[in-house]
Amino acid sequence: MGEAVAETVGERFRELYGAEPHGVWAAPGRVNLIGEHTDYNDGFVMPFALPHTAVAAVSRRDDGVLRLHSADIGADPVELRVADLAPGPDTSWTAYPSGVVWALREAGHELTGADIHLASTVPSGAGLSSSAALEVVVALALNDLYSLGLRGWQLARLCQRAENVYVGAPVGIMDQTASACCETGHALFLDTRDLSQRQIPFDLAAEGLRLLVVDTQVKHSHSEGEYGKRRAGCEKGAALLGVDALRDVAPEELDAALERLADDEEVSRLVRHVVTEDERVERVVALLESGDTRAIGPVLAEGHASLRDDFRISCRELDLVVDTALASGALGARMTGGGFGGSAIVLVEAADVDTVTGAVEEAFAAAGLTAVRVFEAVPSAGARRLV
Repeated sequence: MGEAVAETVGERFRELYGAEPHGVWAAPGRVNLIGEHTDYNDGFVMPFALPHTAVAAVSRRDDGVLRLHSADIGADPVELRVADLAPGPDTSWTAYPSGVVWALREAGHELTGADIHLASTVPSGAGLSSSAALEVVVALALNDLYSLGLRGWQLARLCQRAENVYVGAPVGIMDQTASACCETGHALFLDTRDLSQRQIPFDLAAEGLRLLVVDTQVKHSHSEGEYGKRRAGCEKGAALLGVDALRDVAPEELDAALERLADDEEVSRLVRHVVTEDERVERVVALLESGDTRAIGPVLAEGHASLRDDFRISCRELDLVVDTALASGALGARMTGGGFGGSAIVLVEAADVDTVTGAVEEAFAAAGLTAVRVFEAVPSAGARRLV
């Protein structure tokens, strides 16, 4: 599949720019198994990469020109000057790749331009990190073409800075790190404070299990206000508790911390979610390492309840997926991603895939909602060069 996609993207590059690309790269979207809204609180997360990728055919230029084209937009290539790139004015899709160029230059790397053609199979707005995939594939291509020598975690940091400062979305480090660093057949246990990583085996097919992604088709945007409000509330909670980040509140200290925050009900809810979610990540790691994969199902359901009731970022459609899946025999289910729409994940026995999928589809039809998109999430490779 990688070779076929690379050839298609490379052919389109030749049509657009009249020359061969210097290479073709891919970077995946991700599903977060557990650990939601913990990354910007210096906590734990556990994503894995999807087979869905952003693919970029890229050539280096030496005249200061950056040309960008997306197969998903269909317009003519956009031409920019790398010396003129600055946060703020660009509110289109081009902010993501141009923001990466800006971040690399801000970090002291001399980039003199590029021709870039992009195509992506990562569903946009589904909570599967389509923007991070776009950023990481551009960063990896430029890292190779300019011989920058940056490692995956370093590229992830620069991509996060691009999205935070250039795009204006207050995202944490998880999405970019997952896209850059995940491995086939594994989930990535990431400590977002020190960026230490452990690859946790996660071979569902070998155990007769499947993890379904249910895209509700409800779009969301990280750069809109609600995500930022949650992050600001978490930072307020940490300040009121006198800690650097909510990661520093141990589970056994949570009740005492909530007593101190009793006058601020909203902040209390946010703190409770983050502290309990960090603990859920560690429980899932322990269960997977002990070979008790089915036992993570209830932990996923606990996570959804916390996101729904404490963090309050679920929505009617996400709750319908989770409730229907659990009622029809799923082992576990929860929303995944930033919230306010996007996707849910559902852990099922392989034999129950059709039953659970059918029940969710019927529930949406009965409620008069847009039909869901359901596909299997297979832990896949992180960013890599295809050609």
